[in-house]
Amino acid sequence: MSTSNTERLGLFGRLSLFLRQVTFELKKVVWPTKDQLVTYTAVVIVFVIIMGFIIGVFDFAFVKLVLVVFG
Repeated sequence: MSTSNTERLGLFGRLSLFLRQVTFELKKVVWPTKDQLVTYTAVVIVFVIIMGFIIGVFDFAFVKLVLVVFG
């Protein structure tokens, strides 16, 4: 019966290994520049506003339709 290294580690050993792996993976991340971050944020905000408007229009139309049919 073979056991892996992680099975032999205690709770703090596994936690330490996890944190080292997270740190290693975060070093590989390509973080956006400030300009990119501002651009991406603006795109998301504009998209959410547009989608909110579209959903509002559909909601208004469906309310009017329901009032015509059942009102």
